[in-house]
Amino acid sequence: MRRILIGAVAASLLLAACTPDVTITNASAGTPQGINVTGQGKVSGTPDTLTIDLGVSVRGDSVTEAVQEAATLADRLIAALEKGGVAEKDIQTVNYSISPEYDYRNDTRKLLGYRVTNTISAKIRDIAAAGTVIDAATAAGGDAVQVSGVRFSLEDNGSLLEAARKRAWEDARAKAEQLAALSGVTLGSPTSISETLTTPPAPVFRASSDLEAASTPIQPGSQTVTVTLSVEFSISG
Repeated sequence: MRRILIGAVAASLLLAACTPDVTITNASAGTPQGINVTGQGKVSGTPDTLTIDLGVSVRGDSVTEAVQEAATLADRLIAALEKGGVAEKDIQTVNYSISPEYDYRNDTRKLLGYRVTNTISAKIRDIAAAGTVIDAATAAGGDAVQVSGVRFSLEDNGSLLEAARKRAWEDARAKAEQLAALSGVTLGSPTSISETLTTPPAPVFRASSDLEAASTPIQPGSQTVTVTLSVEFSISG
């Protein structure tokens, strides 16, 4: 039995130097016997939601004039989004600002007017129709429209998460079984499991209001869901 324990400790030291995601603990070291492994599972899917930040920016001779014009254009833009199928709950104001604009020349400052910017964030859940919806919204706002960014996300990722978790478990279990066999011990049940979920940022593209007459092309690409499991198995023998 002493020879087996020494062999297990030697294997533990070797594995720790080469693969930090695997640890074998032994009762002789004053800790519970077990094998700690890390398993990873990755599954890719197509984003199902597009979030666009867009709004209007206008300048008027007075604050009142600029506010009224910005409000009118923003209302048209929002109406176009809703007509395109964007739900009211998926439209949110993310920035609203009023500021004076000056012309600085010859050490003098001349007031040019007041700038009002109203930016909203809208979630388009029908990716196939996104280009048409964006075109309609920008057309409604006219030359005052600003599009600051578009982001894709995978909100309905339940099935992908389930598949990635299964792969991570199979990876962890396979590692533990191999290590148990190499160490000459019997693998028992898992005594602890911890999970880490990683979803890298989806592709982003930036656009301007100078859009073509044809429908704006939208390519969502793919997004990967990664699940990492840290599992401790008991061992005997």
